[in-house]
Amino acid sequence: MSTLAHTMMTAARSADSGLAGSGELDRYPYSEALAGDRAAARPWGGSDSELGRASRRGAASRGRGLHGQLVQQLGQMIVSGDLGADRPLVPEEIGQRFEVSRTVVRESLRVLEAKGLVSARPNVGTRVRPVSDWNLLDPDIIEWRAFGPQRDDQRRELAELRWTIEPLAARLAAGHGREDLQQRLGDMVEIMGHAMGQGDAITFSRADAEFHALLIQAAGNRMLEHLSGIVSAALHVSGGPVTGCDRPGEVSLGHHARIVDALASGDSAAAESAMRQLLVVHPDVERVVPAPREH
Repeated sequence: MSTLAHTMMTAARSADSGLAGSGELDRYPYSEALAGDRAAARPWGGSDSELGRASRRGAASRGRGLHGQLVQQLGQMIVSGDLGADRPLVPEEIGQRFEVSRTVVRESLRVLEAKGLVSARPNVGTRVRPVSDWNLLDPDIIEWRAFGPQRDDQRRELAELRWTIEPLAARLAAGHGREDLQQRLGDMVEIMGHAMGQGDAITFSRADAEFHALLIQAAGNRMLEHLSGIVSAALHVSGGPVTGCDRPGEVSLGHHARIVDALASGDSAAAESAMRQLLVVHPDVERVVPAPREH
């Protein structure tokens, strides 16, 4: 096994055990904490202290600070519909119910405002905004929608978007001849193969997400590159608690390898075709697009 593959597998296992490495961004799988979070994320009501304790338990399991926890909790409640459109959000009330300071509340509401979930106006206060105002391409909102009542719509929409973005990225990448990125893409395929052989779904998922992010980067289109977060979020939520592919297997791995081969040979059509074949492997995509024809 290569040094890179060993490093990624070790990092994945450390993260799975809750031991984040130095400088790592903790992205604890949302669905694993779903039951606890959804129990905590309910409409205002009941005991203030009970809601505050439940909120901290759910969010604290992700290893986030108070600010991140509150963003997560309020974001889930808004996206799930527990806090409906035009609902007023009173900072003092939020602070009391979640047992956090006014500074934490204020900063959390600013983050949610940047995501389009709430608006703050003088003499009006902070209110929940309608879905039409949300930044639906924000990775956090993608994640919250994917594990809430809108999960079917969110996964279908993500699948359709990936079908538009990634085959084009593969075609463009084949014309750029970026040997450094091609080497890294090959490394990701190697890591995925080792992980699959060991039944390590976490490492497979991370290498898969890195592969798709690198491919978009290799396309040499900065506007496409800005969409890489969408693809990463789609992989994070598309296959279950930790896997980016529903059933990591030889077929999926083979399509990844064929994309790398097509890039190395500069065959744009083959790269695009291999990407379409790969996307259809995923059941969410299969429901919304036809399988590509063999020529």
